[in-house]
Amino acid sequence: AFCAGLDLKDSSSRQGGGTRRTPEQGLDGQRAIAEIYVAMRRCPQPIISIVQGSAAGGGFALALASDIRILSEDARMNAAFIRIGLSACDMGVSYFLPRMIGMSLASEYMLTGRFITAERAMQIGLANRVVPHAELRKEAEAFAEDMLHATPLGLRLTKDGLNQAVDAGGLEAAMAIEDRNQILTSTDPNFAEGIAAFFEKRKPNYS
Repeated sequence: AFCAGLDLKDSSSRQGGGTRRTPEQGLDGQRAIAEIYVAMRRCPQPIISIVQGSAAGGGFALALASDIRILSEDARMNAAFIRIGLSACDMGVSYFLPRMIGMSLASEYMLTGRFITAERAMQIGLANRVVPHAELRKEAEAFAEDMLHATPLGLRLTKDGLNQAVDAGGLEAAMAIEDRNQILTSTDPNFAEGIAAFFEKRKPNYS
């Protein structure tokens, strides 16, 4: 499995053994885990997730927090929290999923905990590719290779711009972010190398 989420047996044994946490301890633990997903979006490098088997609960959130999702044909994902007595709004799922597939479909999968198959994930725009298991790594490497045609700063500011634009107040706010990013990248020494590589029809050699 990609990630099956919370270890229910471990959690159950700790609660049954008289070690139930206080609300404050629970909140501290919850926020510590949640920081992983925030860090994924803050990470300047694009994150490619290769999802094979089940991605449930927190594992589903890991896939959603990634920039690219490549699924095996047997992959399936769900907001498992709702099926064990918790809210499906956890680990950023309530933020990521509606923005990716719309409120109607997000409501369907979060309120029911239904699994999203690989085929369905492609249909609704949740997966970038669905490939046979043997081709997962090759497909991920192809994405990474294409990204290497961009400068490190260009990649970083594109990811940063997408993060900000999705919540921007409107077109002008989004374009203000774009204007800033283009000026920053155009003053990067790697910009000249990118132009030279384009005209010389070769792979750029960025510093």
